Amino acid sequence: MTEHQITSEDQLRALLGDPIHPLVVAKSTAILTPSIKKYIEMSPFAALATHAPDGSSDVSPRGDPPGWVHIKDEKTLVLPERPGNKRLDSVINIINQPKMSLLFMIPDVLETVRINGSAIISTDPDLLELFPINGKLPELCIVVAVEEALGHCSKAYRRSKLWDVDYKSKEHAPSLAQLMSDHLNLDQDMSQELDDGIENDTKERMYYCLLYTSPSPRDRG
Repeated sequence: MTEHQITSEDQLRALLGDPIHPLVVAKSTAILTPSIKKYIEMSPFAALATHAPDGSSDVSPRGDPPGWVHIKDEKTLVLPERPGNKRLDSVINIINQPKMSLLFMIPDVLETVRINGSAIISTDPDLLELFPINGKLPELCIVVAVEEALGHCSKAYRRSKLWDVDYKSKEHAPSLAQLMSDHLNLDQDMSQELDDGIENDTKERMYYCLLYTSPSPRDRG
């Protein structure tokens, strides 16, 4: 396999060529322009990419109703860290290696916005007060120093038909419990019980600590 491996940018450029237009390079900016701000304000969802000091990477979904990201100024974004399963992968990575990226999406919109920069984890009460939902505030927030911002074209969305209303796979896609079952060796009954517990937690404690606290199916005789 190594005989076909691309190992340098020169090899890559020889195969694929240079950017097709100067605007492809020039489209990135070091600030949040008015249009990029508007896109972020409309977006209910982003993928957060972080990196650990050992070089490993992680991508995690983030989302709330549109307006969930506070745009402090043209160089700063603030995101709430909502309760989750307490793995804290993204937060721990940011503490140890601040470089990160965000990919914002809007349903039915074929363009995306990419943000690259560095971040810190904050418990600043003034920032946390910006993110109340159902009377609950987050305990942490992510403060992003923007280094690069750019719009990304629609080709991937068009090829994948991501927002196509006829693209229905929900009933066939593995659930979270099923995605865990193979390597945890859970049988069908245990997997279903775990699915039910996760679903109940998600519905009842969306903005509380989302932790399946019932006894583990594996611990039951």
